[in-house]
Amino acid sequence: MNYSKDIEKCVEYIEAHIKENITVEEIATEVGYSVYHFCRVFSLCKEMSVMEYVRSRKLSLASIELFAGKKIIDIALDYGFETQSGFTKAFRKTFGYSPTQYAARMDGFSKGNSIFDIGGYIMNPVFVRKPAFKVAGYGIQTNVAGSMYTKDIASFWSHYEGENLESKMYKILNPPKHGEVGLCIPSSDNGNATYLLGVIVEDYSKVEADMLTMDVPEAEYAVFTTPPVDTSTDTEQIEFAQVIKSSWKYIFEEWFKDSGYVYDETKLDFEFYDERCHSRPDTVMEIYVPVKKLTE
Repeated sequence: MNYSKDIEKCVEYIEAHIKENITVEEIATEVGYSVYHFCRVFSLCKEMSVMEYVRSRKLSLASIELFAGKKIIDIALDYGFETQSGFTKAFRKTFGYSPTQYAARMDGFSKGNSIFDIGGYIMNPVFVRKPAFKVAGYGIQTNVAGSMYTKDIASFWSHYEGENLESKMYKILNPPKHGEVGLCIPSSDNGNATYLLGVIVEDYSKVEADMLTMDVPEAEYAVFTTPPVDTSTDTEQIEFAQVIKSSWKYIFEEWFKDSGYVYDETKLDFEFYDERCHSRPDTVMEIYVPVKKLTE
C-alpha cells in the first residue's frame, strides 16, 4: 500500500478544486478510504488536519494573488470566503498581517516545509501478534478532521482537571505493569473519535466514573521504535514530540509502500510509553501499527 502516493493524489485533488467548497468526504472518496482512516493518515503524513491543509493552501495561493494587484474582495470570494472581513481575519491569523499590510511588507511568497530529519536512523519494525487487552484511563472527544485535533491530544499530556494524568491513573488503577497506551478510537465515519490515554489493566473493577475503557482486539502489529532522543530538558521534550510525528510520517509515507503490508482498518493502532520515555538520554517509545498481508 503506497500511502504517500495516495496522499499526494489527494493533494493534487485539493489543488485542482481549491476554489471550491470541497469536503473531507469528497477528498477521502478520491482514494477510497473511510473518512476516519483518511483523516488519520493525512494528519500523520502532513502534520495537520485535512481542512487545516485546505485552508492553508487557500490562503497561501491567495497571498500570491495579492502581488498581482487583484482586489481583496475578489480573492476572498474566489477562495470560498463569504465576506472580505472573514478572509482578512483568517489571513491575519495565519500571516500576522492584514492582506494589505502583507502585500506591502513582503517582497515575495516562499513556501516552506520544516520536517524533522530522523537522521538516517533505520526504523525496521518487529512483527508481533498481540492478544486482546483492556485499557482504562482518561479520554477526550475530538475530530481527526478538525483543526484542534493535535491540540486536544497535546493538552492531555500535562494535566487532567489540574492533576497529572500519569500519577492519577497509577494511583487509582494500580496496573500490573508500567506503561501508558495512547490510542484513538473512531466513533463515527465523519472523523469523530475519542483519544484515550490509559494503562493496561486485567479488568475494570477499579475504574472510576470519569474514566474511559477500551477492549483492544487481538491483532498482528508492525512495532516501530522511535529514534532515541535526550529528554532531560523541556526543549528536548519538544524534540521528542517531533520525533514521534516524524516517525508516524515515515511509516505511512515510506515504509508501507514497499512493505508488502496494508494497514488493518478493523483494528486499532496505538503508542506505548514505558520507563524508556522518562528523562533519559536515550528516550524512545513504540508505535504499534495493525497490519495485514497485501493481497494481489
